Amino acid sequence: MNNIHPTNIYLNRDDKEQYLKQKAKVIWITGLSGSGKSTLAHGLERRLAERGYLTQVLDGDNIRTGINNNLGFTEEDRTENIRRIAEINKLFLNCGIITINAFISPTNDIRQMAREIIGDVDFIEIFVDASFDTCAQRDPKGLYKKALAGQIKNFTGLDAPFDRPDNAEVTINTDELSIEEGIEKAYSYVKSEVRW
Repeated sequence: MNNIHPTNIYLNRDDKEQYLKQKAKVIWITGLSGSGKSTLAHGLERRLAERGYLTQVLDGDNIRTGINNNLGFTEEDRTENIRRIAEINKLFLNCGIITINAFISPTNDIRQMAREIIGDVDFIEIFVDASFDTCAQRDPKGLYKKALAGQIKNFTGLDAPFDRPDNAEVTINTDELSIEEGIEKAYSYVKSEVRW
């Protein structure tokens, strides 16, 4: 029996990107809860899809309820959550797909870990900048009300840290910009990075 196999039968990332006519990238959107990360992620996904790009949004709704449903919110669990997400992104990169991530990922160290796992050349960090007070006023899930009442411990921005990003490629201030303006700012940067 012959155990020699031709190597050209395997499709690599370049093959898949050529087929999809796009460059795979990881777009990592960070910011406080309620800053507008998920809204921006889904708006950017729609904008890219309208131009023929294949994308996947990853956020707490589809990660914490599935692959990471065994993790809590301790520092160790938060780190493991981001590590797993970064590894999932590597799989999507290999498929030629653009992933758009919306996660608090609260510290520079944890975001740097994700950047190193994925690779700096494929990682685009977008910081959705909104003040704690603005996010508390929005409070779309009622989390700030509970945290301020002491019902939630280790709440990011209150009794758990949030580091303003050191290396963000794009900053979108949702205290000042509308969501449409934020999507346009993100798309303006991303479009040249994903163009085939």
